[in-house]
Amino acid sequence: MKLAAQYSKASIIITVSVLFIAGIVYYIAISYIANNQLDRDLTEEIDEVVDYVKLNHRLPKQVDFDEDQTTFFKTDQKQFKRRFFDTIYNNPRENKNESGRAVAGLVTLNGENYKVIVAESKEATEYLIQMISAITVALMALLLLILVITNRFILNGLWQSFFNTLRQLKAFNITDDSDLNLKATRIDEFRELNDAVLTMSSKVKTDYQNLKSFTENASHEMMTPIAVVISKLDTLIQDETLNAEQYAQITGIYGSINKLSRLNQSLLLLVKIDNNLIYDNVTLDLKDVILEKLSQFQELIQNKKITITFHPHEKAVNLSKSLVDILINNLLSNAIKHNYNGGEIHIELNSQKLIFKNTGEKMQLEENKIFERFQKSTTSEGTGLGLTIVKNICNSYGFKISYYYREPLHCFEIDFNGK
Repeated sequence: MKLAAQYSKASIIITVSVLFIAGIVYYIAISYIANNQLDRDLTEEIDEVVDYVKLNHRLPKQVDFDEDQTTFFKTDQKQFKRRFFDTIYNNPRENKNESGRAVAGLVTLNGENYKVIVAESKEATEYLIQMISAITVALMALLLLILVITNRFILNGLWQSFFNTLRQLKAFNITDDSDLNLKATRIDEFRELNDAVLTMSSKVKTDYQNLKSFTENASHEMMTPIAVVISKLDTLIQDETLNAEQYAQITGIYGSINKLSRLNQSLLLLVKIDNNLIYDNVTLDLKDVILEKLSQFQELIQNKKITITFHPHEKAVNLSKSLVDILINNLLSNAIKHNYNGGEIHIELNSQKLIFKNTGEKMQLEENKIFERFQKSTTSEGTGLGLTIVKNICNSYGFKISYYYREPLHCFEIDFNGK
């Protein structure tokens, strides 16, 4: 959930909770005040009844004065604490029962005690409470609506500077010479963020250029002495005066130097792939590339008596010819190298996927490690960068490569849709 939506959700929940609690408290307070007012009115009414009895030495007639109903009951109680309570009020004008409020007290006449109850209708008071509550609810709803609109539009406007910076960061390319174009903002936090982003991007680009120059220069500089060593080793190997032990030692050195040369070339290739420094894109058919590679590896395939099954379909792609060549070369050589004599290789190509399946060790490899640099088996004589190069090529073109094991086949699947 986005930060603005999270903030809006939290603020709305808090506001609704506060308004709900405040509404309940407000309703209780209004009801309490209204009942107190009714109780004061009833107190005056019953005081008038008591004064009437004292003055006239008789009970007043049980008639309705000012919509107040007075009732007398003879009682043996000599003391009675005046109390207020809710009751049912019979409205003689509309001939219906309504909610009412009453007070009960005690009057004495000619040595006899009478319980007097004065009741009054609460309908007008309840109607007033309902109107006040309705107005309050309407105001709360209006306040909530204003809060939602404020969060949706005004706060979103305040976040535009952040979203602009985020878009710039998503589009940031370390190999691009242009600088980030961050819009000015009046918000201090976003201004500090922009300054930090600009400083960071500048430093990253500087570090990248330094590292790129170092890697390229180091790789090129290493090629010269490696080439010299290989040339001298070629000369030594051709020396007929070498004995068997010397020849074996020179051959070992020659193999190590060749491995170092391949490693240097692979690392340099990874740098170029990671930084999009290869631009020879052309439209080609993967089926033709695979058939060409199968022809090139024919001798190795026959030596290990591997059975090849290829289900070809036309698949046109616009990619770097050299990178596609390396991609298919690495996948096929990996399938041959880690296969056993008399094994199988199945290649499937369609408009959606390219799949290489090969027999090999009867155990599943670690999917999260096989594409990492320098990950290889103890018996492998490779550089450990072949599958890393394959993955980086796939990433650079938006493909997704995955590995899975379906006994007895190890499967490497490239999804051209990147899903």
